[in-house]
Amino acid sequence: MKGSKCLSIPYLIVFLASLHISFSVVSIEAWSSSHRNNYHHQKHENGRSWHHGPTPVAPSPPSYDSNTFNALIKAWEAACEVEGGTVEIPAGYTFFIRPLTLQGPCMPGLLLKIDGTIVAPPEISSWSESELLEWINIKWVQNFTIQGNGLIDGRGSEWWDFSKALRFYSSLDVTVRDIRIVNSPQCHLKFDSSARVKVLNVSLYSPEDSPNTDGIHLQETTDVEISHSTIACGDDCISIQTGCSNVHVHHITCGPGHGISLGGLGRNGSFACVSDIVVENIRMHATQFGVRIKTWQGGKGSVKNVSFSSIRVSNVKVPLDINQYYCENHNNCENLTGTVAISNIEFSRIWGTYSGQPILFTCSDEVPCVNVNLVDVQLKPTMSHNRGGRIHQALCQNSYGKTESPLMPSSIHHCLRGMSGVAEVGVQNPHEELCQYQLGRSSSVDLTSSVP
Repeated sequence: MKGSKCLSIPYLIVFLASLHISFSVVSIEAWSSSHRNNYHHQKHENGRSWHHGPTPVAPSPPSYDSNTFNALIKAWEAACEVEGGTVEIPAGYTFFIRPLTLQGPCMPGLLLKIDGTIVAPPEISSWSESELLEWINIKWVQNFTIQGNGLIDGRGSEWWDFSKALRFYSSLDVTVRDIRIVNSPQCHLKFDSSARVKVLNVSLYSPEDSPNTDGIHLQETTDVEISHSTIACGDDCISIQTGCSNVHVHHITCGPGHGISLGGLGRNGSFACVSDIVVENIRMHATQFGVRIKTWQGGKGSVKNVSFSSIRVSNVKVPLDINQYYCENHNNCENLTGTVAISNIEFSRIWGTYSGQPILFTCSDEVPCVNVNLVDVQLKPTMSHNRGGRIHQALCQNSYGKTESPLMPSSIHHCLRGMSGVAEVGVQNPHEELCQYQLGRSSSVDLTSSVP
């Protein structure tokens, strides 16, 4: 994902999650049905039957129902006022939801149970420009859970040229589990300025050619666990941006997509800090990258203490990638001094097949990558790549660290420069203290902030 731009269905999820806050059980179907009774006779007079409840999942042309929309708002407002409540999207119904905001602060323990289907509006041409900025915005919720056997359909093709359709902002102790999200308008799930987040057993799917459709996007968010999930999309399966620390990603299946990425960081000379990231027990198939770190030239800050381990790749173009010269137009990247410093990075127990280059580390002349370790990395070219005679060797530019066998291809043995050379080039990170301060602020969530 480029920078932090994201239109995400997860926002919707998190938004709905806010509903989870206290209410014994508020069924949107029941609330909506009671209000539809007022229109029952009128509908029969027009020669049409009227279904009591949300639109069924059975095939029918998409239509908006103000009762459904109002039911969701009313259920949220009621649940927000009580501790340990549940808002239920019942199975067997489809809800067409237009743009809205669900917000706290609410009482703790809210559950949003999604067993039905939530669908984005079929057309965006009739909306105002301000409505196009977000589909569902959820913010300022605490101790909130979204779960269920339902489906969230973002009708992504209608939204791919717009940003920030869904947003989850400034929340604490959030869990998203068991749901499915398809056809996302850019990011499927986005967490911004939040802490203590868990995502598990979710399925996220958008077409391979869908632009900017990150699976899970983290920004200014700390203490995160993402596990046991399947992600297929048109951009990063998981994108970790500035202000993130203490993130554990494990048991993920990724592909198609662009892999799992830290960055891009430091765009337009900005300050970016990421630390203490663990990515392990991952399977990737037919992705552009496996695991990577990407920073823009001219940026400031640091990426440190990152571990990528137990990763199996299949037909991945570039399994291991560090790029301190990242830009959107890869052929005309502006040459600037300074960059986000990268240190203490380990790649271990990485195996499988690649279709392009096994390792590509392109680090800065001025601020090279240091303490980069390659341990038990065994990568072979795909059969088709091998037959074409286009075998590429591991390439490490301005990268310092150590290697440990077994290693394949053999060029990995000589890819990194020894750490003894670091003193000679005088590598320093003048922004370390500022990064510690920024990451400390990210771990403190304000549930009453006025930030939109």
